[in-house]
Amino acid sequence: MTAAIVTGGAGEIGAAICRRLARDGWKVVVVDRGCATRLAAEIGGEARRADMTDREEVEALVREVADRHGLGALVNNVGVEGAVRPLEAYPEDVFERVMRTNVHSVFLGLRAALPYLKERGSGAVVNTASTSGIRGRANLAGYVASKHAVVGLTKVAALEVAGTGVRVNAVLPGPIETRMIRAINEETQALTGTGVNRAATVPYGRVDDVAAAVAHLVSPDARHLNGAEYVVDGGGTVA
Repeated sequence: MTAAIVTGGAGEIGAAICRRLARDGWKVVVVDRGCATRLAAEIGGEARRADMTDREEVEALVREVADRHGLGALVNNVGVEGAVRPLEAYPEDVFERVMRTNVHSVFLGLRAALPYLKERGSGAVVNTASTSGIRGRANLAGYVASKHAVVGLTKVAALEVAGTGVRVNAVLPGPIETRMIRAINEETQALTGTGVNRAATVPYGRVDDVAAAVAHLVSPDARHLNGAEYVVDGGGTVA
């Protein structure tokens, strides 16, 4: 049984991804800065504490999993929303933290995992971006910029692994019923008097919707998907 590493695994979307992959037969390594032992025990996986913005920790994590289990998939899912502020008032330190957490972690994960996957001649990476990676959203400079960068890294990596048997794709959730979207909505409401701009007829998605998309992208059924922007938003971006 090869292993799937899921970063940000203790969060709401991350936990749903871990549960779904475990159900599909993966040995799931739940990676988080916080405690993920309960979730790992629930799904028969393993918990690891790691700072995915630290190169040495990322490389050690990937090396250990590859040596012990064989690395079959990496889900770069760790992320933060940052501040809700107009661009001219956006705190520089917050912007830097969002970019480091949301983008640098993906860069380090890709750099560490791709050599192992290419050596195997198979495997998949899924980067959690957002529909904010293909559109603009006022007052979310850090988050929007970071998710555009994740989409860009996905495209670069997909080109570099083409023909090797390895695939790199991105999943782009729209608003999902989680703590993050509730926090963004509350702050946006306080700032502008309205919530996150979206199609009024499209309900929020569920964490299981994202997990199902990730499960497909790491499965053999997605063998010809590489460099895809897999939008999971109920049609919100086309409304």
